[in-house]
Amino acid sequence: MNPLLVALDVDAAAEALALADALRGVAGGFKIGSRLFTAEGPGIVSRLVERGDRVFLDLKFHDIPSTVAGAVDAATRLGVWMLNVHASGGLEMMRAAKAAAAEASAKAGRTTPLVIAVTVLTSLDAQGLGNTGVAGDVEQQVDRLARLTSAAGLDGIVASPQEAARIRGWADRRFLIVTPGIRSGARTDDQARTSGAADALRAGASYLVVGRPIIKAADPRRAAQEIVEQIAGQ
Repeated sequence: MNPLLVALDVDAAAEALALADALRGVAGGFKIGSRLFTAEGPGIVSRLVERGDRVFLDLKFHDIPSTVAGAVDAATRLGVWMLNVHASGGLEMMRAAKAAAAEASAKAGRTTPLVIAVTVLTSLDAQGLGNTGVAGDVEQQVDRLARLTSAAGLDGIVASPQEAARIRGWADRRFLIVTPGIRSGARTDDQARTSGAADALRAGASYLVVGRPIIKAADPRRAAQEIVEQIAGQ
């Protein structure tokens, strides 16, 4: 299965759909985050799902269990392929999310979406994590939250490529590791923990989320093809 997920981090449905049309067949799926979802609402998800695209709804739900369960129910009814919550919401919140996805998909006659949990945002380094009051280094916190996610029965996590190898050391391939922060050059923008695409897969990543290096390229399809070529055979 193609591991490349392209982040459609744009402001308008027309631009997102044009990118999806240009990248379809090269990308393995598309991520819709808070920027596009806030601008265009659930309709943009439905339009991509109707075209047969795999949609990763990246809204990072984080609230009390019942509220998160309601949000997951709504996302599942949209037909998303994957969605995420924050692992820091706790064990019961994650279990409620997983249960809601299973129940809603059964009622709708849909395939149950993958439910994964964000560990530590890839924009945070050790200093940034410390500023939030979390003791220990980033890798330790990611590992701690990954193990909590596994205990909750979720399908996997979001973590940087730098933590993938440690997690893959105890988690088998059924436990997904979705890695943003994929970069090929020195520039990292607001990402603090990054890696190249091939390195991330070698470290144990299951899926790679790539946004700006593709959608801001002069030729987005060619940029995506170059990444696919880099990871071929990994």
